Amino acid sequence: MKQNSAKAQDPVFQGFTRETADFLWELSFHNERPWFQEHKETYQRVLHAPFHALAETVAARMCLSFPEEPFDLHVSRIYRDARRLFGRGPYKDHLWFTVFNGENRHTEGPMFWFELSAATFSYGLGFFDVTPAEMAAFRSSIDANPARFERLVRDAMRLPGFQVTGPEYKRLKKDLGPVLNPWYNRKQVGLEHVEDFDPNALGPELSDTLCETFQSLMPLYRYFLTCCRAAAAQDSDELRRRDHGDKETENLSYHAGLQL
Repeated sequence: MKQNSAKAQDPVFQGFTRETADFLWELSFHNERPWFQEHKETYQRVLHAPFHALAETVAARMCLSFPEEPFDLHVSRIYRDARRLFGRGPYKDHLWFTVFNGENRHTEGPMFWFELSAATFSYGLGFFDVTPAEMAAFRSSIDANPARFERLVRDAMRLPGFQVTGPEYKRLKKDLGPVLNPWYNRKQVGLEHVEDFDPNALGPELSDTLCETFQSLMPLYRYFLTCCRAAAAQDSDELRRRDHGDKETENLSYHAGLQL
């Protein structure tokens, strides 16, 4: 992991409390700088510190469990981009972190994620912000061996409370049956577990829950990552063919000019 993603001694995650939800609710109603500055100590204590402790704990444990994976960590900031407020307040009323492949940007490719708001928390595996070429590679991989992907899906769906998520096409790309259709016929796809905000479920054991879940989803994560790499390799081949064609066209034009 990169230096700015984890510290030498990660803080211990002690859990979120009802104060965390109260702060986020209040922020949603008083989303303005004077109120935030007045309650900044509360923000640091009940949200910022435990959230970063959880993110760094989970990312560090994933790196230890899978040292061959170039995992990196991205933690969202509570401050919105001032150029993109669009009438909203300057602060986010929810936070998230992602553990992703460090070869990509934190918004690209497969990633494990956790999100917290005043009312709910959620976590899962996302194959979001992908290109059409990457989704085409994903569907091609399923077409080549649907039984293999179905085994991965059935294993993943054994995790309690998870559902497939992502924007669907209005018309089926292909009818592959009830197991594969929810995956195949989406523009982006992921697995999501959502629960109401409950301090009992958001205690110190949450880091274990996330790590165990993410570890169980590693076969699916690697499948998505392979699809991304296949799409990138295809793009590189197409660029090389295009460059080669351009050079041949230039050579033909050059020789035609000599003959004239």
